[in-house]
Amino acid sequence: MRTRMNRRLIITLLLFVAGAAHAHARGPVRASEGNTRGWQLMTPEERIEHQAKIRGFTSYEACRSYQVGHHQLMEERARQRGLALPQGRRDICEHLRPVEDSRQSAD
Repeated sequence: MRTRMNRRLIITLLLFVAGAAHAHARGPVRASEGNTRGWQLMTPEERIEHQAKIRGFTSYEACRSYQVGHHQLMEERARQRGLALPQGRRDICEHLRPVEDSRQSAD
């Protein structure tokens, strides 16, 4: 009985870890100072709105279009204040790209 319970617990934990890893790999990131270009140039309200927009996109194209516009706005604000913005490190819209299925055959 105890062995069966231990086995179920281990399986449950493995499924949880696998699910969390998959969600982290594909899910949207939480916008923060460390991963949002121009964070320091945004008001607290803009930060909340930005994060809500990023989490609300369902297509890569719409997300990417917003991201490009956001970067242009932040670059303009930085230029007006004589600041340099660091380059973006990753595409926050990447999780919206379709996953290629390697099982599909090339017909």
